[in-house]
Amino acid sequence: MYRQLWLFGVMWMLIGIAQLQAQTPGASREGSRVKILYSDKSVYETRGETTINRLKGKVELKQDSVYMYCDSAIVENETQVYAYGNVVIQQGDSLKIFADEAQYDGESKIANLLGRVILVNGNRKLYTRRLDYRTDTRVAYYTNNATMVSDSLSLKSKVGFYYVATKQAQFRENVTAVGPRFSLKADSLNYNTETKVVDFLGPTVITNDSSKVYCEDGFYDTFNNRAEFSGNAQYVKKDQQAEADTITYDDNLKIYSLRGNARVEDSTRLAIGNLIRYDELQDTTFLQGNARYREKEQDINSEVISYNRKKGTFKTLGRTYVSDPPNLMEADQMGFDDATGLGVATGNVMWRDTAADLSINANRADYGKKNGYLKASGGSRGRPELITIVEGDSLFLSADTLLAVKADSLPGKGKDSLSVGKNDSLAVVQKDTMPSDTSRILHAYHNARIYKRDFQAVCDSMVYSTRDSLFTLYGNPIVWSDTSQFTADTIYITLKNKKIDKIIMRSNSFIVVISDGTYFNQIKARNVVSYFVESNLKRMDAFGNAEVVYYAKDDSGAYVGVNKTECSEMVIRFGAQNAVEKITFITDPKSVLSPMGTTNHRTLRLKGFRWEVDSRPRKREDIFVVLTPQSRIAPANRIKLNSDEEK
Repeated sequence: MYRQLWLFGVMWMLIGIAQLQAQTPGASREGSRVKILYSDKSVYETRGETTINRLKGKVELKQDSVYMYCDSAIVENETQVYAYGNVVIQQGDSLKIFADEAQYDGESKIANLLGRVILVNGNRKLYTRRLDYRTDTRVAYYTNNATMVSDSLSLKSKVGFYYVATKQAQFRENVTAVGPRFSLKADSLNYNTETKVVDFLGPTVITNDSSKVYCEDGFYDTFNNRAEFSGNAQYVKKDQQAEADTITYDDNLKIYSLRGNARVEDSTRLAIGNLIRYDELQDTTFLQGNARYREKEQDINSEVISYNRKKGTFKTLGRTYVSDPPNLMEADQMGFDDATGLGVATGNVMWRDTAADLSINANRADYGKKNGYLKASGGSRGRPELITIVEGDSLFLSADTLLAVKADSLPGKGKDSLSVGKNDSLAVVQKDTMPSDTSRILHAYHNARIYKRDFQAVCDSMVYSTRDSLFTLYGNPIVWSDTSQFTADTIYITLKNKKIDKIIMRSNSFIVVISDGTYFNQIKARNVVSYFVESNLKRMDAFGNAEVVYYAKDDSGAYVGVNKTECSEMVIRFGAQNAVEKITFITDPKSVLSPMGTTNHRTLRLKGFRWEVDSRPRKREDIFVVLTPQSRIAPANRIKLNSDEEK
């Protein structure tokens, strides 16, 4: 029992001592004590449980690794310090804080500095009117505006934190920064004073002499002058505007990269893509992913576009669409060089001239912008194809090569006349060699073939002028219209209101018109002009050693005989279904009328007669069939005749 009472008494004694120590002034823990190292004068006093030490002149204080210097100080209970005049707090070799006044709590390790406060850490300085500094965590913070100067960069904010150990600074509210190359306004940012990297933590605007950037996230390496902007990133430079999910910039390489919903636009250019990379030194732009590049009237769309504005060249990869009014072009791949003025498009090429109402499909197209040059070859069926509209219907043309140029790029002035007739005195069509900018001259060679539902043609080569609506066929040309076949050394076909108006034949002209699918009406002369009304043959004027063989009918439509006439010049008029209605002989005709039943019709074929039914394109696909010169001459045994003609 006595033993228990003794233990109980000892326990209460220990508790009492602990309470007494807790209540005794100056009995704080050793780690909280602020040591007085020196002062010129010192006055010590006690007020109840509080001890006060008043120090004056060259005051030096210390707690752990922290030293404090000032003109005068009051130290309470060895833990609370009130310092006045030329206050300096030093921690380690690199940190000093200067102030007019300071209050330091040795227990919380917090210093409150007032007046003209300057924090110096290496080459970094922080200026403010009030600063709180924790000596244990080595963190300084302020809530009433401050300016940090690090090398040539100056940063200001209302609220901020500076971490001495990591050299990191955080700036909050009304942040501004000024450097030799830029100025900045932000809501919040972090700055590593060691690496010189600024991290954006909210809406930020960066400005230099010629550009401005907005972002809500990202970083700026002020030492290497590299940056990445994200979060509604936008860039403005003079009249140029850019935006993307992320914008990166390297000032040393002068390269901008925009990723995600990227768009760059100025007064003359527009670039869109999932990725846009711009090289300022080379003035080149690389676009990838739903890429679009527009400059003035030229608009390029592709999967990949590489454009060198300095050299005036561009290349594409993937299906490409180019609009350069009045021209439109599609291809699997394209390239263009402004120095030569030439470009190349390959793979399923589709070209269209909206002004001339022409389109060409090919496998390859070489083109030039200045003169509207286009040379097409190859295609899905082995050859290029041209499509245009005549009489409200599609006309299809194919050849080994198609060549189109703007008509005004060709030399020549004034007007030329295309004439046929006696002494070449009859003007039939006039060609203006100074056409409008939109007109084109088209060349088709070799093995040119045309198909239209009511009009077909084949020849070795062909020229078509959209200005004059004139087709010129060379090299064994053959033209078919309904039941008529036209052959000559050269054939001209003129259109009026996009309808066939005339067929002009020069040298060795021969027209065959089949009647009732059985008999061959024939006109032969040196030159022949055929006139059409609403695409129906109405009249022929034959000049020079003209010959005609035609099957005459009575009023009931029954054949009465076959007439063969020779005359220098004649005019033949046609009625329905190309039937001969009337022939006017100009000079001294020689005619023979033979009865139908006793005539050997084969002997009535004029010299040079040929009926090339096998060469005639019957459908669109036939224009891609290449015929040899031998296969184009239909043998006599291929001509299907009835029993009457065999006689």
